[in-house]
Amino acid sequence: GPAASRERRAGVVGALPGRPEPSVPPSGVSCSGCGAELQCRDGAQPGFVPADKYRSLEESPAGLRGAVCQRCWLLAHHGRALRLQLPPEQHRRVVSAALQRPARHGRGPLLLYLLDVLELPDPLLPQLPELLSPEVPAAGVLVVGTKVDLLPADSPGHLGRLRQRLEAACAQAGLGRDALVDVRLVSAKTGFGLEGLVSRLQRSWKCAGDVYLLGATNSGKSTLFNALLRSDYCKSRAPDVVDRATVSPWPGTTLNLLKFPIINPTCDRIFRRQERLKEEALKTEDQLSSEEKRHLNRLKKQGYLVGEVGRTFQRQKSSPLIEFDPDMLSYSIDEDPSHSHKKPKEKEEFTYNEVKDARWCFDTPGIVKENCVLNLLTDKEVKLVMPAKAIIPRTYILKPGMVLFLAALGRVDYLQGEKPAWFSVVASNLLPVHISTLSNADAIYEKHAGEELLKVPMGGKERMKEFPPLVPQDITLKGVGTTEAVADIKLSSAGWVAVTAHKEEELLLRAYTPKGTELVVREPPLLPCISSIRGARIAGTAAYRTKKPPSLVENLKTMKNS
Repeated sequence: GPAASRERRAGVVGALPGRPEPSVPPSGVSCSGCGAELQCRDGAQPGFVPADKYRSLEESPAGLRGAVCQRCWLLAHHGRALRLQLPPEQHRRVVSAALQRPARHGRGPLLLYLLDVLELPDPLLPQLPELLSPEVPAAGVLVVGTKVDLLPADSPGHLGRLRQRLEAACAQAGLGRDALVDVRLVSAKTGFGLEGLVSRLQRSWKCAGDVYLLGATNSGKSTLFNALLRSDYCKSRAPDVVDRATVSPWPGTTLNLLKFPIINPTCDRIFRRQERLKEEALKTEDQLSSEEKRHLNRLKKQGYLVGEVGRTFQRQKSSPLIEFDPDMLSYSIDEDPSHSHKKPKEKEEFTYNEVKDARWCFDTPGIVKENCVLNLLTDKEVKLVMPAKAIIPRTYILKPGMVLFLAALGRVDYLQGEKPAWFSVVASNLLPVHISTLSNADAIYEKHAGEELLKVPMGGKERMKEFPPLVPQDITLKGVGTTEAVADIKLSSAGWVAVTAHKEEELLLRAYTPKGTELVVREPPLLPCISSIRGARIAGTAAYRTKKPPSLVENLKTMKNS
């Protein structure tokens, strides 16, 4: 049951080097990465530093100031996120409590709710209206669809269509026109849509108090927080100051919240910003410096939609601490902390006047999604499953009696139909897709789950013993034509398979996901024309060659002749 899987996950935490020392009182010093109070009492709680490291830090000249907890250290160095668990019930209580603080400047809080567009329909969206209880005169919810850079444009106007999907999902979740401030599409990673989001947030300054970032784990919340921190949205000195002044306790938990002060968008500031944006929009790619070009090309490799080019460089002279400066990471798991002989930099603190009338932007702990396949995976496996780069769709043409595996996390059987149909996989490029016949499928899973061929889960028979079995669900679909998918079969958070079939053609499919995870049939599909993004058929196989559409940069002038 869920308790067991929670213990298994906690096991990941416990298995790390570094023992707790329950008798040592918490330090009163905040982790410079996540803001939690540093402590060595309990490895599963926020702010944990193994006891031996904790002691050697206490004895060092700088003490614990500027140190990071084990979780942040692992995130920065190994990309191993130790999951910080706040069960949904507790999370809801905690968020409601925060929102019921007295309104600041006579204005209710604005909720900035992030959802990963790949995850639609979003299971947490329907819980938002209950957070906005009548006692809380909230300024409303601004819904931000993140990670749009990962999805290829399957047809002209695909962003407009995604935005409509998002609006429809909000309406269905009971977020009425009065509560919903706006719906935006962004990529915090490539900067796409960020300038527009900042302008929109600045426009709502007059009617909103503090701003809270909410979203599921893995929805890209910290990435957005870091991006806003470096944008015109944040008081200009703040990136250098995400230290004590910017951390505040999160009611009901030992967790501290990271926050930064939001700048008051005066007429003069807004004018200067518009001038900068106008000037940037006149640049063409050829006019960028070689450093900017390199940066841009790196972003184009990562995503299909790129934004925020010019400004990235002026500001990054003073890199915010949140981005983890390796010198500040005061301990290493495999070596003793090296005491750097550099004098600790004087950190700027905010002056009283800057803080007194500030509105703050708070980050909140990620909400853990229930029934999600990611909860069953190790951190190494999660890294393979969560797409980090622009997704290249993989299309196969299957006849009845054929089976498609997505790693060992999902399976789709084409049981009955008159004609072949197209199955397009939208998932991390690192996850293997394997095609087999119905008669061989069970044997393939039996033999290869946990092994290299199917890749995730990894760890062989041992790992598969504790992994839940795949359970089937029958699905009937009716084709709408060879250029448009009829539905997406969403295999929990592992990815989805868009099914395209001849008009009026009836298909019987059977889809599988691990027991306890959710399989969703998404009608209409998110990217209806996805099967058109393909090359020629590969002779003798069910597969087509893949094709990567070009990337689009939003705020540069495009050359007409290119």
